[in-house]
Amino acid sequence: MPKVSVCIPTYNRAHYLTYAVNSVLGQTYTDFELIICDDASTDNTPEVVSQWDDPRIRYIRHPQNIRRSPNMRSGFKAAVGEYFIKFDDDDALCPEFLEKTVAVLENRPEIDFVSTHHWIIDAQSQRDEQTTKENTARWGKDRIPEGKITDLTLQALHHQSLQIGSSLFRLEALREIDFMRTFPPYADGCEDYDLFIRLALAGKQGYYIPEYLMEYRIHGGQQTRPEQNLRFLNAKVICLESYCFDDTELEQLRRGKLAGTQEALGLRYLETGQAQRGRDLLKQAIAVNGGSKKAQLGLWLSYLPLSWRKLAFQLFRQVRSQDYSERVRQQTTN
Repeated sequence: MPKVSVCIPTYNRAHYLTYAVNSVLGQTYTDFELIICDDASTDNTPEVVSQWDDPRIRYIRHPQNIRRSPNMRSGFKAAVGEYFIKFDDDDALCPEFLEKTVAVLENRPEIDFVSTHHWIIDAQSQRDEQTTKENTARWGKDRIPEGKITDLTLQALHHQSLQIGSSLFRLEALREIDFMRTFPPYADGCEDYDLFIRLALAGKQGYYIPEYLMEYRIHGGQQTRPEQNLRFLNAKVICLESYCFDDTELEQLRRGKLAGTQEALGLRYLETGQAQRGRDLLKQAIAVNGGSKKAQLGLWLSYLPLSWRKLAFQLFRQVRSQDYSERVRQQTTN
């Protein structure tokens, strides 16, 4: 039985998959199985996988596309290791990731998962130090001290500083909190956010290693912002509506997060032509937090024709500053 199960869900990214798989095969810690879950890719993924003659690799190819989250969960269901990690097919592990995270779980039985810092890499697999620095500051990763995470609920709910792809979990801990939980087909894609909050609610313990032990890729082939936001924000609303905190401050924070997410989702619906749905969400957000200027403007825009609304959103994006992820994606598509 391998000690670690590594899962890489993939779909039509054969050109990145080689880099991801080789990052696992190149680990300094070698007691693992690697499960590649192929969601019925239409590119040459099967041929790419066939290049590796390694008994530690298990290839699960679905005959039909079953969507991102169910595909990932098929790897989790097949895992037999004591520890588990899932990362995306365009990302990678640094050589000492497993060695250092396994050591914590082996020596600290009270710890349920270990998270690490990560690099940002571009489409050519080059590490981007400036973007990594901006990402670190945005999510507060530089403010988490090494060792046991004492404020896990706050880190997960508010800062969103932890990431599944750079974390090694005890498989049993994931089973205990129902990691196989599924979202509606239109709203999957919020696993990171949901998982860490449910770990905190269940009293699970995390450990943080502030070393760059994983590589997260930003590239132009990822989903466009409106598409990505619509799916993610739908899932995030579902998650935030399902939580309930006994702590008054945390519950107030949850309600504020929910209102902010409803506002963002409402604006996306307005842009994609679902005016009534967007209007309802904006009204819900305003009822909780009074509404930002964007929410108030969004309500006004919701009564305009779709072509005018789209023009307004385009103009807004032209005048505002790009964030680091948009900047990197734009560089890779030029």
